[in-house]
Amino acid sequence: MSKRAIILCGGLGTRLRPYTVVLPKPLMPVGEYPIVEIIIRQLIEHGFNHITMAVNHQADLIKAFFGDGSKWNIKIDYSLENKPLGTMGPLKLIPNLPENFLVMNGDVLSDINYSGFYSAHVNNNSIFTISSTNREEITEYGVLEVSCENLLTGFKEKPVLRYNVSMGIYMLNKKVLDYIPENKLYGFDNLMLELLKDSKEVKIERFSGYWLDIGRPDDYEKAIEEFSLLKNKFLKSSEKG
Repeated sequence: MSKRAIILCGGLGTRLRPYTVVLPKPLMPVGEYPIVEIIIRQLIEHGFNHITMAVNHQADLIKAFFGDGSKWNIKIDYSLENKPLGTMGPLKLIPNLPENFLVMNGDVLSDINYSGFYSAHVNNNSIFTISSTNREEITEYGVLEVSCENLLTGFKEKPVLRYNVSMGIYMLNKKVLDYIPENKLYGFDNLMLELLKDSKEVKIERFSGYWLDIGRPDDYEKAIEEFSLLKNKFLKSSEKG
C-alpha cells in the first residue's frame, strides 16, 4: 500500500533568526543531518514511500539538497507556493492526493510511531486526526485570584499551566480538501474552526514520547544536544548515506 506524506517546508523561520538568515529552517542541522532529513528517514522506517515537500522560502536550496529522493530510495517531489498559504492552504496545490495522507511541519523532532498514527486514523475512519502531547508552562508572575468586590481570595506564586497541544503532525482524509479555499492563506486554526462548526469529529491521538518543535533558538539548541545523546531513539536503523 502506498503511503504518502506532505512535509510543510515553506515557512520563513522568523522565530529562529539569526540561524535562518542563511538556511531555510528545514535544512537546519541537528547532529549530522538537516532536521527534515531526520523526518524523511523516520518516515521511510515507517513504510512511507512518497513524500511531497510544500516549499516557498528558499525552495531552490531544499530541492537541490533532496532532489528526487533517490539517495534515500524514496520518491520526493515538490509543490511550490508563489505566496504564503499557511499550514493547510498548500494542500490545494497538490494533485492526486490519496484517500488518507500524513501532513506535518518540517521542523519537528520526535520519536512518534508514524505508521501507528497512520493506521489509527484509517481504522477510525476519521476526517482529521491530530497527534497531541502535554506541555507545561511556568507563569512568570504571581497570580491573584480576585472576587467581584476586588478582594484577594487566593494567590499562586508562578503557577505551572498544563496544556494539551498539537504536535504539528496530522492525518487527513481527502474529504477535508473541500473545506480549504483555493490560493488563499488558510491555517490549521481556520480548518479546525470550520470542522467544529460543521460538527465533524476531529480525533486526538495522545502521544507521551519525545517531541520538540525547533522553531525557537532555545529549542533548536536543545534539539542539537539531545539528538546527540539519543540518536538511536530517533533513527533506529538508518545509517548515514
